[in-house]
This record gives sequence, structure tokens and C-alpha cells, in this order.
Amino acid sequence: MTYTTKYKSPTGDLTLSSDGTNITGLWMDGQKYFAATLDGENSSDDKLEVFVKARKWLDDYFAGNNPDVKVLPLAPKGSEFRQKVWKILLDIPYGELITYGDIAKQLEKTSGKAASAQAVGGAVGHNPIGIIIPCHRVVGSGGSLTGYAGGIDKKIQLLELEKVQMDGLFVPKKGTAL
Repeated sequence: MTYTTKYKSPTGDLTLSSDGTNITGLWMDGQKYFAATLDGENSSDDKLEVFVKARKWLDDYFAGNNPDVKVLPLAPKGSEFRQKVWKILLDIPYGELITYGDIAKQLEKTSGKAASAQAVGGAVGHNPIGIIIPCHRVVGSGGSLTGYAGGIDKKIQLLELEKVQMDGLFVPKKGTAL
């Protein structure tokens, strides 16, 4: 059984999902790949303990604080490669940025296998637990604010909330690579 709940945020409505114990999804309404990892029967349950914790975490985050992600049990569904990328995302400090290429280099160091920035971009884009697993902190080479399933405007809003230094960052023209 999968459980869902809604959360009203400054970026718009969010949908959270859980297996009853862990957060398995967090999507902005209307985002690309919305609810892509939901499967089977879903039931709404606003009082589920993990949702209470997640709402408290989100309240703290949207208040401009840096809540500890370790207080939330997370269980994103995805391939082994995607899991490795999402683990790296969890290590990006609040208010800081990393590039898709940097993540590819980290993966190559740990696995000994080459990884492309484009493959990393695909994994980042399919992150099923947005905001909490901070895919918004990943930018393209040279400061390009490319690729955010929730939309570039939402990515900018989250980075500004975290007081990221925005000098040198830019919105790419359509078709710009990572």
C-alpha cells in the first residue's frame, strides 16, 4: 500500500508518498515525471507519522532554516545508478551548488566506471523525492540553471530561499547541454 498526502508550500502544492514507514516521493504539482514511482493502490493519510515528520521538516525548510535530512526515513525507488546519484545529492550542503560533471567525477572515483554528465542529469531529473533530496542544488557547467523537473522558476526560488550566491548563474537558452 502506498500512502499520499498534500502539502501547501511557497512553491505551490506538493504531493508526498510513503510506504507507511518511509518517504518514497515528493513532487511539485505539474512537474515533469509527477508521481512516476507511484504504483499499485494509493490511499490518502494525512496523519501518518512519517508525513507529520515530513511536514515539520518542510515547514522548517520553507522558514529559511536548514533542517537535518537524516531525521526523515527516505526510500526513493530507482536503479542502482540513480540511487548512487541521489546519495551524492544528499551530501550537497544547504546553500551550496555542485555541477552534473562534478557528480559524474565522484561516481567515477567511487566505481571506477566513467559516467557522463548527461547520465547524471537523467538521474537527477528523475529524483522522486524533490526538495528533500536536493536536486535543485545541481547546476550545469559554467553556472547554467539547466534542468529542474519542477521548472527553472521553482529551482531559482529554492536556491534564493537557501541564500545561494546567484552571481554567475544563468537560465540557459533552449537546447543548451549540461
